[in-house]
Amino acid sequence: MTTVTFRRNEKAVSTAWQPSTAAREVREPLRYLAPNWFAVVMGTGIVGNAAATLPGRFPGLRGGATVVWGLASLLLIVLVGAWVLHWRRYPEEARGHGRNPVMMQFYGALPMALMTVGAGTLLLGKDVIGTPAALTVDWILWSAGTVIGLLTAASIPYRMITRHHFDPDSAFGGWLMPVVPPMVSAALGALLVPYTPAGQLRLTLFVACLAMFGLSLIAAFVTTTLIWSRLLHHGLPPVGMVATVWLVLGPLGQGVTAAGALANVSPSVLESNDANGFQMFSLLFGIPTWGFAMLWLALAVAVTWHARKSMPFNLTWWGFTFPVGCCVTGSTALFQHTGADLFAVTAVGLYALLVAAWAVVAVKTLRGVLRGELLGAAR
Repeated sequence: MTTVTFRRNEKAVSTAWQPSTAAREVREPLRYLAPNWFAVVMGTGIVGNAAATLPGRFPGLRGGATVVWGLASLLLIVLVGAWVLHWRRYPEEARGHGRNPVMMQFYGALPMALMTVGAGTLLLGKDVIGTPAALTVDWILWSAGTVIGLLTAASIPYRMITRHHFDPDSAFGGWLMPVVPPMVSAALGALLVPYTPAGQLRLTLFVACLAMFGLSLIAAFVTTTLIWSRLLHHGLPPVGMVATVWLVLGPLGQGVTAAGALANVSPSVLESNDANGFQMFSLLFGIPTWGFAMLWLALAVAVTWHARKSMPFNLTWWGFTFPVGCCVTGSTALFQHTGADLFAVTAVGLYALLVAAWAVVAVKTLRGVLRGELLGAAR
């Protein structure tokens, strides 16, 4: 059994993300490709997906969102292909990610990347490739993402329990990554419910989404409690991990989104009284959870501002994108169900923040790739 302290976690993060310019590393970038790279797809895809349902219609918004969906799709194809080559050429390095107590958390990025692009295909890509083709792509990516996500939600905590020992100051936002994919499955699976044949098949999909909603919700709340305790008792995480504080917004915003999405499709599955009850649940759960998300957003902003001068750029900065996008879609869902302008204004404001964060992080990532700094082994 391996003893892992938070200081060792810091070293592991450094090993995973810090730059190197050694000539051999530049020549062999695939050797150091890790699962956290799929966060790039997540953070890019959510920019398009959030725009597709944003309250109000702004000139050029849907066209721009469709372009972003295309970019996310291309990134997914490239990264999946590169990751397959990585496993074939460097199997020992690839298996090492699963043994690393920090990097193994980011296996959850792959299923969320798959489902994000799948949902974008149905929401935006249908304008390009047609609804039948978009629906087929979404079914394939959602199904693959759901299976992989359920595996990460069970296997990563199991490995943490049986193969490592974590000190009280070890918890960080990355611990949420393996358990959030089922929540994404619930939210994005709701989009497929109307396209599922009525009867038992549609009911089964709806119930499965609801079960995955609960699975991820409870696991995320437990993990968030550990992260909150770590921050209060041990202070800020190392500067290279500050951005992971934002990851807590992911399950919160995605939970509100999932509740609203399942409420939207409940009339096609449940009796009217039950569907009305589900509509009420989406508000009774969604509004308080949204309130806590806004509190955490304020804390995340304050913590980041406090550490801004010493934060080195690394791939954890993509934590500034997808979680914020989840809060955008959650706010949009509450606006749809309540008509309260508060949620519409918040959704638009957070979307502006999302686009700004994405632009900054995307430029820094591209620069790091071109310079060979992000595809080297870190020290």
